Amino acid sequence: MELRLSQRILLGIGFAVLILWSIGPIYWAIATSLTPTPDLMSQPIHFFPQRLTTYHYERLAGFGYIASNDVTVALQFRKALVNSIITSFAATLISVFLATLGGYAFARLTFPGRTVIFFIVIATIAIPGYTVLIPLYRIMIGAKLLDTYTGVTLIYLSAFLPLALWLMRSVFQQLPLSIEEAARIDGAGRLTILFRIVMPLAAPGLVAASIITFLGAWGQYMVPLIFSPNKTKPLTVLIPEFSTKNFIDYGLINAGGTIAMIVPILIVIFLNRYLVSGLTAGSVK
Repeated sequence: MELRLSQRILLGIGFAVLILWSIGPIYWAIATSLTPTPDLMSQPIHFFPQRLTTYHYERLAGFGYIASNDVTVALQFRKALVNSIITSFAATLISVFLATLGGYAFARLTFPGRTVIFFIVIATIAIPGYTVLIPLYRIMIGAKLLDTYTGVTLIYLSAFLPLALWLMRSVFQQLPLSIEEAARIDGAGRLTILFRIVMPLAAPGLVAASIITFLGAWGQYMVPLIFSPNKTKPLTVLIPEFSTKNFIDYGLINAGGTIAMIVPILIVIFLNRYLVSGLTAGSVK
């Protein structure tokens, strides 16, 4: 159906507003991170930077000429970056591994209460995270897991594993059962079928579950703010601390935010096609 001129103009305006709404904050963060601090305080505010500088990035990296207190900032930033990478990858790997085993069991095995147990696990997605923060905090203190990689990873698992399980179950249900039956006739065991035959076919679903879990863990703020106050503090908690009571360092904050965006953006760009095919798995029977 061919659209009329007025409809095309309306669609064009809608797309323009959507792109501006999505890209605008990213552009503003990058532009601010490349603007010298005195220019950020000047009036009127310029949409395009009048001068460019990499000083804020040098402060975070600890390169070039930096003040003595910026050495601490660089060390804190590196430590927080490593913490974000460790906790996000640990949560992703363990969550996807458990979701693969659980999803395959719920899709292919028959056992009492299979449907009820599955929906009970999935129903935990609807529970707001802040309602369990206090009991979870007491559990973490009792288990001596507060401010540890293990503790944060376990909390991320409880948050993202149900969604990954749901996705992987849908992916396994879509795969043809005849392939597994043929492998079983040839003498293959259940685990051999899962790891050597089913998992390669379910690669888009695995990638989609990995991306969703990693992005969710990478962007967490409330959980690490409470459970990772010092040793395992991630970027999302450290970057807001660049603002103090007397001075807000917009350049440093936006430089840190820009670096924090790079990893998830690269993941989505390079694995986008797997994300779409994985998320649509099970939507068509």
